[in-house]
Amino acid sequence: MNATKHWPRRAFSLSRVLLLSRALSTTTTSTTFALKHVKRSNFDSALVELRSHVRAADFVAIDMEMTGVTSAPWRESFEFDRFDIRYLKVKDSAEKFAVLQFGVCPFRWDSLKQSFIAHPHNFFVFPRQEIQLEGPSYEFLCQTTSMDFLAKYQFDFNTCIKEGISYLSREQEDEARKRLKSLYGDQLTDLSHGLNENMDLPLVRVTDILFTERMKKRLSEWRDELLQHKVAGPQDQRASDDLNQQFQTVFFKMRPALRLNGFTCHQLSLIRMVTRKHFKDLTYVRFGGESSSQELVVYTDSEIDKDRLVEEVQKEHQRRAEMKITAAVGFRHVIDLLSSENKLIVGHNCILDIAHIHSKFLGPLPLTAEEFVSCINNYFPKIIDTKILLNADYKLQQRMKRSSTSLSSAFSLLCPEIAHGSKSKVLSSQPCVKVEVHVDDMRSSDWNSGAKHEAGYDAFMTGCVFAQACNHVGIDFQLHSPSENVAQNEKLQKHMNLLYLSWINGDIIDLRTGNRTAELFASNNIRKQFPQIVFEKIVLIWGFPSKLKQGAIRECICKTLGPTSVVSIYRIDQSAVFVQFSMSELVSDFLLLKESLEQSNDAISVLHPLSQLLEGGNTHAASYETYKEICASPVSKVLFADQAEAVGIKWKTKLLPSNVEVSQESNSFCPENAPDAPEAVEKSDIRKTEAAVNDSSKKGLALHEIIDSFLKV
Repeated sequence: MNATKHWPRRAFSLSRVLLLSRALSTTTTSTTFALKHVKRSNFDSALVELRSHVRAADFVAIDMEMTGVTSAPWRESFEFDRFDIRYLKVKDSAEKFAVLQFGVCPFRWDSLKQSFIAHPHNFFVFPRQEIQLEGPSYEFLCQTTSMDFLAKYQFDFNTCIKEGISYLSREQEDEARKRLKSLYGDQLTDLSHGLNENMDLPLVRVTDILFTERMKKRLSEWRDELLQHKVAGPQDQRASDDLNQQFQTVFFKMRPALRLNGFTCHQLSLIRMVTRKHFKDLTYVRFGGESSSQELVVYTDSEIDKDRLVEEVQKEHQRRAEMKITAAVGFRHVIDLLSSENKLIVGHNCILDIAHIHSKFLGPLPLTAEEFVSCINNYFPKIIDTKILLNADYKLQQRMKRSSTSLSSAFSLLCPEIAHGSKSKVLSSQPCVKVEVHVDDMRSSDWNSGAKHEAGYDAFMTGCVFAQACNHVGIDFQLHSPSENVAQNEKLQKHMNLLYLSWINGDIIDLRTGNRTAELFASNNIRKQFPQIVFEKIVLIWGFPSKLKQGAIRECICKTLGPTSVVSIYRIDQSAVFVQFSMSELVSDFLLLKESLEQSNDAISVLHPLSQLLEGGNTHAASYETYKEICASPVSKVLFADQAEAVGIKWKTKLLPSNVEVSQESNSFCPENAPDAPEAVEKSDIRKTEAAVNDSSKKGLALHEIIDSFLKV
């Protein structure tokens, strides 16, 4: 009796122990099954399924795997990069590298399960040229570090190249439709392209004359048999001979026809001429695609029947052309789906992803950031960057504990139950939003694909991070109804359509306006290494001796312009630097002095402190605007100095326009520029030095006089 009473208690205690041990265990088992990999072979069926998932989704997370990020070391994002130049670097990357995988993961909130239902898709993409377009075939760069990274995580390059889904951008599709229409319009029938041939082919060779006579006889015999109702059956010896040779009687569009096999292009032209010239009731038809086509001579009862045949052929031809273009559009159907359904698109640090979408699937990237955001906002008016969300909310910053906001770190910290496959691995004041994964017939609430850094899985992680971040900022999905739109939530509105143009500087671009926006919190201050950057005070110098270090460059400039003239120096690469001066006037002074020294070519130039910088005669200098000009070029040389040469820069010094100098002079009056200020004295000194150089060249002073005058200055 007592035993039976105590047994339930023991069982209950045991179950509690088991649950507690599972909760505290560091080794957990999660359900593992593969992503839904989509290739050419299953793309059509996968697209149908994805369409239904996207239509039902609350948001769609995306991610990509690319062949590289930067085409040259100086194309990296620098702290000294201006807003418009950062866009040019993103543009260069999107234009030069290829997308090999595209991850799409729709998330739908299930109010009954109180969980998100995720459908991760991993698309293999490859820019295969399915139809002929203007210009050369597709080309792209591969960055060794990126390719090595993909190989490290077992990226299947063979599947990507062989089975990857090709695509056309919207612009390429328009071009293809125009080209196919023009091309096939010239090949439909003799009525569409032959009747405008007013002149017959000249029959110069005897073989051509004999051939046309033979064809005339053969076509006449075949037509006469048709008119006399003596068309040979399939067992007829002549039909067999024709089949084994070059003629075969067939039916085309419910009309008797003679299929022509094994003739050369010249012979077919002669047959077309014979048909048009000698047989009013026979019509020459070329039907098929660019690579394979059928050459036919079709019998028609009347002119009306002939016109009807032409119309039928045209419609069939248009249908086949449309099917071919639609097939060539390929993966862009997915992009069109995301755009047409007007869903909230979620990415992680996704400015480059969005640029790739524009470059690969919409059309060439615009020259300016303003044009870019205008176009993107038309196609995707609702975009959230989870990196923005993580850095904009104080609670999330505390939750991240100042750790890296990379996708893997954010996923591990914010979604531990999903990331580690445990229901209660980490105790948290903020419960984790549940996510259940569906892949075909597979279901799991603690899913692990078993493969990191696949675009489909990274898209899944991005969506999970977004869901958990929303939970932290106060969005309660348990109160969410299917009719509600997550994108319209007021707590998300202030983060909507903001992307990091540069994570290094914390520069944010607003996709609604194209304007630069500051971070809501000063989380990026720890990333800044330089004083406040003023682009009007910056000189770009390149081509100097590679042995010259930053300290030596600063020293030779400060000896000339004063000890406080240089605020900071930033090395672009071994061949180029930025020099930021303390005053904008010093930019003009430095450029004028450099040009004067290079033109004077006398003894004082050798003794001048800047001679070390100018050694070799290849040193170039200009204002910051020249940097933009060089970055805008599609060329990418490894060294910046080589890039400048490839762009076509021949001059050594580019002076500021006179109106810029006047403007700077008129606005330069302030306490630090007063006559007694040290900076003013330095400015006066540089002009005296320049005057000494000019005097030496004009008056032909002796060497000791030049040195004395220089030392006095």
